[in-house]
Amino acid sequence: MKVNISKSNLINAVNIASKAVPAKTTLPILECILIDASTEKIKFMANDEELGIETIQDGTILEHGIIAIDAAIFGNIVRKLPDGMDVTLETDGEQVTIRSGKIVFSISGRDGSDFPYLPEIDRSYSIEVSELTLRDIITKTIFAISTNDTNQLMTGELFEIRNREQLRVAALDGHRISVRSVELKESYEDRKVIIPGKTLTEISKILDPNPEEMVHVYLADKHAMFQFGTTTVVTRLIEGTYFNVDQMISGDYNTHVRINRQAFLSCLDRATLLVHEEDKKPIILKITDESLELRIRTAMGSMDENLSIEKEGSDIVIGFNPRLLMDALRAIDEDDVEVYFLSPRAPAFIRDESTYCYLILPVNFISYD
Repeated sequence: MKVNISKSNLINAVNIASKAVPAKTTLPILECILIDASTEKIKFMANDEELGIETIQDGTILEHGIIAIDAAIFGNIVRKLPDGMDVTLETDGEQVTIRSGKIVFSISGRDGSDFPYLPEIDRSYSIEVSELTLRDIITKTIFAISTNDTNQLMTGELFEIRNREQLRVAALDGHRISVRSVELKESYEDRKVIIPGKTLTEISKILDPNPEEMVHVYLADKHAMFQFGTTTVVTRLIEGTYFNVDQMISGDYNTHVRINRQAFLSCLDRATLLVHEEDKKPIILKITDESLELRIRTAMGSMDENLSIEKEGSDIVIGFNPRLLMDALRAIDEDDVEVYFLSPRAPAFIRDESTYCYLILPVNFISYD
């Protein structure tokens, strides 16, 4: 194999493909990026057998062939090459020569025929959504997935086609729920799948915030495939029945508050200055007519602050993990938010009529009065 490619295209390929290289594996071939120039396209691929990524980059194929190269070594070399230069990759058996100007590296590769290619999946069901919309809906829900593998369902997000023209994405970790909905431009059959959070995190890093470029999402029985630009991502789905999100999201409330989002977020941010990462101290919200008092007491000190609000319903005193509130507020773009409370022991909801709903469980606290 011998190919000539610009450093910028090579860096782009390595950065994209590397997202599917496993951090730990017992199979050395999976630590590699496959460079496939056996056809008329230069393909770069990585696959940890749960998540696979293939991206095609422009370049000149001088000799056809394939080679697998250790992703860490290859990536480090490519990043250190001079900017604005072309790079030539040439193989002699499993030996790889990397040339850029007067710089020549020679490293060992692996037989590309041993590399596990991306699986073929059924493409009979697919939806289209813009890159901007998909990235937005992922980043505004993904923080609520669980990082604990005890319950595999919580490590993924529910992608649900509802009422034929709505995509709803939901995530939960036992302390909160994040739900986002977008209207689709076409009509599709209703369907539900659970996509691993790891896959969605990596996809969101690759996607451009472009409202004109579309992502084709194929949903099969055991896999999902995302195609956008010259990149293809294939992932295994998480098997099982997801939690009944509708049942968890109640419309009942006794207290309704309208508050400036940025003022609320800034106040919470100040409060966390007094909270160690491992500290479980809650922030206490005391809601009365036209006033929201926030209080926190920790070993480091205390803080009290009052914010103006619009309130309907009963007064309430309730405690929360401040970081859970902050995550939800950061995922919202509107200037003001609507917050609904039922009781000090029931979940609170930050939501609008149709686009988003963030459920946050309260925590027990000792009154400071």
